[in-house]
Amino acid sequence: MAVWALGINHTTAPLDMRGRFAFATEAMEPHLKALRQSISRTHEAAIVSTCNRTEIYCAGDESALEQTLDWLAQSGGVSANELRSYTYRLEGDQAARHAFRVASGLDSMVLGEPQILGQLKDAVRAADAAGALGTTLSQLFQRSFAVAKEVRTSTEIGAHSISMAAAAVRLSGQLFEDLAKVKVLFVGAGEMIELCATHFAAKNPQTIAIANRTLERGEKLASRFGAEVMRLADLPDRLHEFDAVVSCTASTLPIIGLGAVERALKKRRYRPMFMVDLAVPRDIEPEVKKLEDVYLYTVDDLAGVVQTAQANRQAAVAQAEAIVDAGVQSFMHWIDQRGSVPLIQQLNAQADQWRAIELARARKALAKGEDMDAVLEALSRGLTQKMLHGAMAELHAGDAHARERASTAIQHFFLRKER
Repeated sequence: MAVWALGINHTTAPLDMRGRFAFATEAMEPHLKALRQSISRTHEAAIVSTCNRTEIYCAGDESALEQTLDWLAQSGGVSANELRSYTYRLEGDQAARHAFRVASGLDSMVLGEPQILGQLKDAVRAADAAGALGTTLSQLFQRSFAVAKEVRTSTEIGAHSISMAAAAVRLSGQLFEDLAKVKVLFVGAGEMIELCATHFAAKNPQTIAIANRTLERGEKLASRFGAEVMRLADLPDRLHEFDAVVSCTASTLPIIGLGAVERALKKRRYRPMFMVDLAVPRDIEPEVKKLEDVYLYTVDDLAGVVQTAQANRQAAVAQAEAIVDAGVQSFMHWIDQRGSVPLIQQLNAQADQWRAIELARARKALAKGEDMDAVLEALSRGLTQKMLHGAMAELHAGDAHARERASTAIQHFFLRKER
């Protein structure tokens, strides 16, 4: 069984390229169906899509990396040759190692962050619901979750890093002297916005507002922070009211344009605005960054902020990598064993057939009133003869080489001491 992975992430592709390959987890089924049809319906597949990465994991009788690359390129509207330079393509133990490192937070922009594990589990649930998971990928991901748990409980991998949400607060603190006087707007109501709102709320800003496409979800999040809720449609008219704007939605197109920000700045008499766009694809048009009184940061801009205390993390990273290596070896051993499954099934079926024949013969003898000890003796002799018939036939073969091979095998399987 072949296992392979193909992906792009924050280290291999710029933000706008990654934005072409963002897949919504809740709408993953048609994408998985199209992917499997393009390579083979019998192949297993899962797609992981976050702010920082889009990765495809597959398993099948033989690797289909090129077909997988072609499908991803087509889905993003670029040529396979163009996409190739941004991707990493992994097979076998390298694919498994990558999955385990991703789950453990070792491959994240924020080293050791736990959010990726939840995102990976969501992707696995989506693949399972779409009928795209099989035994091999299920094993791969379940083992990756186990490795991630061991890494987090046995090492301090996340102890010396800060989250993207905390980085946003830290950056805002560099612009505003007193966050208690800042009015903050969050656009979206997903997990990342919830994390950011939690960090900002700890600084007790003057006001917090949440703009979301659906009021119900926005109200649920707002109730936790005593925040105001507004419709996304009201955003252009009210943007000028806020000093800090943090956006992370699943929109495929920008929802805050250059014109809207220019109008907001004019109404604010050009008091500075702090903006963070954590969405992939972008929520805020990139041209906004050129405005003199706007400080706009994307997920890639936050990379330098979150990569702190590197020296303190080295020991934890080494421990985590050792745990990952052990997990990879265990998974590859399981993969190797899978090749013997058909033979094991055939052997069990043959043994069951022999047993059924001898049991039927014994029951007939007992029904005729034959002595039980004699029936049991005949049963055991019949089973023994059937089990040894093939070995005996090989030992009596005319070919000397065949007899030698049979002798070695028989000594190994029947005459070895118990281990």
